[in-house]
Amino acid sequence: MKPVKKLIVILMVLALFASACSDDDAEEGTTSAATATTAASADVTNPGVLVHSLGGEPEGLDPAQVFAGGYGDRVIIQMYDFLLDLPPDSPEPVPMISTEVPSIENGLVSADGLVYTFPIREGVKFHDGTDLTAEDIEYSWDRVLTMDMPEGQAEVLNMIVEDFRAVDDYTFEVTLQQPAAWFLTAVVPSIPAAIVSKDSVEANGGVVAGEPNEWMLDHDAGSGPYKLVSWDRNIRLTFEKYDEYWGEPAKLDARFEVTPSESATVLGMSGGEYDIVEPTPQYLEELAGNEDVCPIAAGFLLEPLHLAFNLRIPEGALPDSDTIPEDFFWDKRVRQAFVATFDYEAMAEAGLAGFGEPATLIPPPMFGYSPDLPKQEQDLALAEQLFRETGYWDEGFEVSVIVEEANPTFLPVGLILKDALETLNPNFRVNVIQVAEAQFDEEHAKDPFEYAMWIKNADPFADPHFLFNRYWHPDGVWGTTLGYRNGYENPDAIADLIDRAAAETDLELRAQMYQDLVPMLLDDPMWIWAADEVNLQIVRCWVDDFVYNPLWIMPRWKYYNKG
Repeated sequence: MKPVKKLIVILMVLALFASACSDDDAEEGTTSAATATTAASADVTNPGVLVHSLGGEPEGLDPAQVFAGGYGDRVIIQMYDFLLDLPPDSPEPVPMISTEVPSIENGLVSADGLVYTFPIREGVKFHDGTDLTAEDIEYSWDRVLTMDMPEGQAEVLNMIVEDFRAVDDYTFEVTLQQPAAWFLTAVVPSIPAAIVSKDSVEANGGVVAGEPNEWMLDHDAGSGPYKLVSWDRNIRLTFEKYDEYWGEPAKLDARFEVTPSESATVLGMSGGEYDIVEPTPQYLEELAGNEDVCPIAAGFLLEPLHLAFNLRIPEGALPDSDTIPEDFFWDKRVRQAFVATFDYEAMAEAGLAGFGEPATLIPPPMFGYSPDLPKQEQDLALAEQLFRETGYWDEGFEVSVIVEEANPTFLPVGLILKDALETLNPNFRVNVIQVAEAQFDEEHAKDPFEYAMWIKNADPFADPHFLFNRYWHPDGVWGTTLGYRNGYENPDAIADLIDRAAAETDLELRAQMYQDLVPMLLDDPMWIWAADEVNLQIVRCWVDDFVYNPLWIMPRWKYYNKG
């Protein structure tokens, strides 16, 4: 089955789940199975336990050693606390172990934006029964940097933190290398910033520079809402709610079932053995018609689908079929014409089977997003005008775009662009080159890149600084690889505003800076920002109070009940 047709089948499947999703829920970023669906008809299975089926098991449970995006991350957020947390309904951090979110206004951020002071909550106990103090936080961050495991995430702290210290038992201070408002949203709640019990770690191997702690790989040294009970390798991890938790305790115990088999996942969900499964489209098709299973639209993914323009094509590198010159995209009008030709509504409705929207440059879950932000729009009259001005309307061109083979969300971007351009003018031709994932990754990593365009989804960043710096800064990762300074009319103005927004600690002003960048980047585009994709979650309808923030790594078990 072709990818676009498969997505349409999935849409038809979802229609069989009565009232499964609502537009309002997607916009809010959270939803409830109790309100989005009719009541479950089956008796609750595994009462008192939330059972989450996942396709693999953690590589380890040590915040100092797990790699970004692995299953270890998904367990650590259940067992450990952080200085700040991200709530279900907002991108702005809230107090966790710190009793306040530092700001210049409350006196907890220095006037120069470099020193952050965190007042530490008293009375917090680790799962081992010891008290959590600022010394544990200093120890936790220091061990991540000392161990500096190659597969770990020490760089998250290293890239911005200059120094940190326990001022006293209940005051923790951090000094940054430079002002960075994203420190609170992207570093403080991150996995390597999880707070571990110094007593537990020191009693079980301590810290050795450059070496893993074997005990921490499969044990729990946290203070979070869940305690690890057991880990049966390749089968399950069992947790119990921590009744001495300082905050609102979890309502249910929990199990992480390792179910790499699609058939086993579908069978377990159908029979009520699982309460939540990974949101894989194939499962929706298999579970169609089961009135006790509820797909829920939980906001949007942080990974807008996009197509890149290359302004740094090496001489002679393009496929033989391409007729464009290497400086084709240096002309802003050519980029604007491509943007004005693309059919964004078709991408949302056909390419994503109705589970998408034309993209805003700031994804809906992210700080700085506003529903009033302008978007790229199809304007065929403008596209024709721009192509005529550049001389390509009569001359025509042939150009290639590279994409992963048969990827069900990436491929439609290329096919829709091809159809729109070739319909606009028979002298235009777009070759959508499909390659295996490994080959795409290899080509995508080349510097300079050797094709005129490529298609992918954006990295799921929690803060707009990383998104804007990587995708639009003229001296950022893609700015240098794809040669933005060859095309931007005023690259220094764009760079300056991105840099200033990163350092601004006034949240209202910072959000406005990113919103001011949007029209600048729409006028001088470096991407076709094709669509925002709805984030679907699949749960049993008996799961109450289901909420989900796309900024989380996965659902946070402490919020849910069932019954």
